[in-house]
Amino acid sequence: MFLSGTLLNAATVLIGGLIGTRLGARLPERLRATVVRGLGLFTIALGLQGALQTRNVIILLFAILLGGLAGSALSLDARLRGIGDALQRRLAAKGGRVSEAFVTTSIVFCVGPLTFLGAIQNGISGDARLLTIKSVLDGFAALAFAASLGWGVLLSVITILVYQGALAAGASLFARALTESMLGEMSAAGGLLVMGVGLRLLEIKDVQVADFLPAIFIAPAIVAALIALGLPLTP
Repeated sequence: MFLSGTLLNAATVLIGGLIGTRLGARLPERLRATVVRGLGLFTIALGLQGALQTRNVIILLFAILLGGLAGSALSLDARLRGIGDALQRRLAAKGGRVSEAFVTTSIVFCVGPLTFLGAIQNGISGDARLLTIKSVLDGFAALAFAASLGWGVLLSVITILVYQGALAAGASLFARALTESMLGEMSAAGGLLVMGVGLRLLEIKDVQVADFLPAIFIAPAIVAALIALGLPLTP
């Protein structure tokens, strides 16, 4: 089901927000940091597993390089962060505490590489593993935000259902045009990006993952081009 990951994500944010509203700021920072590091290690392992799905590392190499060049030229990572910062400044200032909590958490939960990667993967193949990781992260984040900003955090559940759900639904329609080989290389490119997310979670390297998002679409395009030219997909 292409909405399974989004529904899980919304549920964890709701639960985390409710617990955070009740507990206040009593959750130890050390506990939150430990969970994030554990998820970082798991994310790298999951990304490696996805990257190994490639049948031709040259396709993966060109997809990442071309995707990175395209994303950097478009400044995708900077633009996404800029959009989030601008929305937070403009909208949160217009309301009170509830508005601030809603806008802040909606941006945190919906503007990031895991949102795109997870929703696309869930929509195309029904695989919700990435959104499961995101759900755990967002659940703890919702708990922390609710402890400091209040119940307005719960309203971000609506944003997750509408925005992330729309991404997954769009990806499910796109899946019909992809062959098994295209899906494999697409998953491999996504796996490398997921490893970048893991490095960020572990604070090893601040990889600008969003700049590489075009690689997800370039990988199947390379496969299609090779098929059209009658060239082999494997070395």
